[in-house]
Amino acid sequence: MEYQEIMKVLSDCGLGALVAADDWKICEVNEAAVRLLHGQEHNWLIGKYLFEIAEPLCAEPEQKMYAYIGFNEYLLRCPTPAAHNLPPDCRLIVFRAATRDAQCDMFEHALEQVSDAVIMCDEETRISFLNNACIKMDEVVPGDVIGEKNEDVYEPLDGQELIIPCSIREKQVFLSRRQIYTTRYNKNVDITANTYPIIQNGQVLGGYSIMKDWSAVDSLNKKIIELQAKLIAQSDPGKQRSGKSALSAKYHFNDITHISASIETLIEQCRRAAKSDSSVMIYGETGTGKELFAQSIHNDSRRAKGPFLAINCAAIPENLLEGLLFGTEKGAYTGAEHRQGYFEQANNGTLMLDELNSMNINLQAKLLRVLQDGVVRRVGGASAIHVDVRVLSNLNIPPMQAIEENKLRRDLFYRLGVVNLTIPPLRERKEDIPLLAKQFIMKCNVRLSRNVRGLDPATVDLFNAYSWPGNIRELEHIIEHAINILPDDEPMIKPDYIPKYMSESQSLLHPVSRPAESPALRSSLNSTMQDVERSTICKVLREHGGNISATARVLKMSRQNLQYRIRKYGIQVKELLM
Repeated sequence: MEYQEIMKVLSDCGLGALVAADDWKICEVNEAAVRLLHGQEHNWLIGKYLFEIAEPLCAEPEQKMYAYIGFNEYLLRCPTPAAHNLPPDCRLIVFRAATRDAQCDMFEHALEQVSDAVIMCDEETRISFLNNACIKMDEVVPGDVIGEKNEDVYEPLDGQELIIPCSIREKQVFLSRRQIYTTRYNKNVDITANTYPIIQNGQVLGGYSIMKDWSAVDSLNKKIIELQAKLIAQSDPGKQRSGKSALSAKYHFNDITHISASIETLIEQCRRAAKSDSSVMIYGETGTGKELFAQSIHNDSRRAKGPFLAINCAAIPENLLEGLLFGTEKGAYTGAEHRQGYFEQANNGTLMLDELNSMNINLQAKLLRVLQDGVVRRVGGASAIHVDVRVLSNLNIPPMQAIEENKLRRDLFYRLGVVNLTIPPLRERKEDIPLLAKQFIMKCNVRLSRNVRGLDPATVDLFNAYSWPGNIRELEHIIEHAINILPDDEPMIKPDYIPKYMSESQSLLHPVSRPAESPALRSSLNSTMQDVERSTICKVLREHGGNISATARVLKMSRQNLQYRIRKYGIQVKELLM
């Protein structure tokens, strides 16, 4: 079609179109362009430069740059249709009114910053928007749930119907409604919500909820009560203090960010282990969050109101560590004072021994005696002091390896490893990366006064290809690094702002040391496993008509993780269905 015909058709549709030379000088305009660009008459724009009138329209459409024309008036460039017989060295620029788009983006940006959780659904109860607070509270990945029905993502646990579908169906407002539900990732959430249907000209467009995390409100109430108790105790020193010890653990199982099945299984094991007083040994690589699990076990146990103390066995010299654990009597050595040890301070509570494999083997023998008898003797003292302490410990190398390398006594392992738990490394739970990254981005935004929205898709691919030797701690540091150097006008973390060592590192291959094996065997095994995984994905995709969400649910992985594997194996979904 001739470009003049295209410009007329576009004008009839309310779309502005103009022909600009290579230097952006305007050569021709249609009637809609004159109106949208506030031209006094048709020829007023001819000969002017587009970048002087509306510079963002010079950018490619994919960049979505708004051109500000006047108060509450915005334009947006559109994809350009193929046009014949354009003047030499000229281009066709198409644009439209985009005030509603800009307002929508601004409102969405504002909702991202509010502390209350907000979720919005369309008239068919399909989720269309979640703000940052909702993502954090529910621990969901937006890419996995946007477009899904509310009832396919959430399930009520209190016998009530989900509030938003009810509000949309009945066209009613529900205020201060409490609801307990679980997500498809098995995160239990307790909320109070104000829920509204969106009605325009009698038509129901959808509905939304503004929610508060009831557990956070309840926790705040408890803190207020504790502060009141402390004030009362200070004003009346003779009164017996009660309540939770100042030496307390701050983390709970709900603080463990995840959607992966492996972490959900581990949390369930930890919850069951928390009910007893048996010793628990946690193995996990550096940066996997071992103390987070240890504190959660304490807070879910009958000792939750008792003290929680943690001591890093790798950070303290052997000669000081014994005194810190068991206490000292004055004169036991030069500078020694009469002082309680960690076992005494943790009486009726929990003691966590961090990096137990770094403790001297001789001191482990003394520790074993205390664990067997429930009695401590201070360094330089003779009297026996009975203690009631639950001991949790963690290792950063596998227990059997620690025993073989003489870093852990076998008898101490049997005493402390009654319950053995292993935290999977991040490379084995990559479906958790988007959610963890989102949490760290929100945390850094608050601390650094920034406004970063999320990860660029290319960054997500890079993260999925990396093996994360530093695990979650490394991910957090990489996010903080990126936000620190990100330009103020850049809302997404792109690969350009990721530390160079990450893209250059051999960790993108397989950096973690493993027992030696023949290259041929390793290649054959890897190839076979990948073939099995690829064929399984193809089979399930066919069974579900290429539906990504349904396939991901059956395979128990996130949509993002499934899409990564589809790209990795070069699976053409459309060809599968032919």
